[in-house]
Formats: sequence, C-alpha cells, structure tokens
Amino acid sequence: MESQSSKSPDFEDDIFSNPGKLEETYFQEGFKEGYNDGLVSGKQEAREVGLKVGFQVGEELGFYRGCVDVWNSVILVNPSCFSSRVQKSIKTLELLIDKYPILEPENESIQEIMNGMRLKFRAITATLSVKLEYDGYPKAAEYNNIEF
Repeated sequence: MESQSSKSPDFEDDIFSNPGKLEETYFQEGFKEGYNDGLVSGKQEAREVGLKVGFQVGEELGFYRGCVDVWNSVILVNPSCFSSRVQKSIKTLELLIDKYPILEPENESIQEIMNGMRLKFRAITATLSVKLEYDGYPKAAEYNNIEF
C-alpha cells in the first residue's frame, strides 16, 4: 500500500495542467482587488466632493441669511424704509432659508428651495435697485478693487 506522501498530486490540483483555469483565477482575483480599490478611492472622492459642495451651499445660505438679517435690522430701526411688498419678500426669503433641509442632503426639494431663494433674492435686490449678488467667495484680486 502506498503512503499518502508518495502519491502524486491530483490532476485537477496541478496548476500547470489547466492554464485556462489559472488565467480565470488570476482574472477573478484581479477583478476583486480592482473593485475593492475602486470602492475605497470612490468613497474618498465622494467625501471630498460632498465637503466642497456642502461648504459652498453653506456659504451661499450664510450670505442670504446675512442680507436678511441686515434688512430686518433696518426694518426694526425704520419700519417705513421698505414697502410692504419688499418686507413681505424679505420674510418669504427668510422662511425659505429656514426651510432649507441642511441635515437632509438627499431631500428632493433641496434644489427647488435653493432656486426659490435665488429668485426671491434677485427680486428683492431688483426692487431695491441694489447691486448685490452672490458670486461665491471673493478672490484675492477682488480685494484690491474694494473701496470704502
């Protein structure tokens, strides 16, 4: 009787006996490694994009909030400085800002609310004949052109 150690390896276990199977094995391993690496890098890229977009949205909301706060302060000091129509528009803009779902980034109404804020803001500034617009954070070159 032959011992187990003296037996030759099975034909199926011999890696050189079936080169097609070897190629398929390496293909599957490579696919799995690539897929896993893609998941990791995709999550990192998505996080970076999410942070950037979130910062931009927060910055724009802050701009609108600041304008509303200034206009409301002016109304407190002199209630007749703006027409009732403008005051109503300012209140509507304030409600849109408060309604914005900051903690729900997948909320389907986000874009609709943001567009509503932008339109209401433009309507208020046009009615007041004021040139105010949100263009994002000012560039360093723009600081040289600021006059007081």
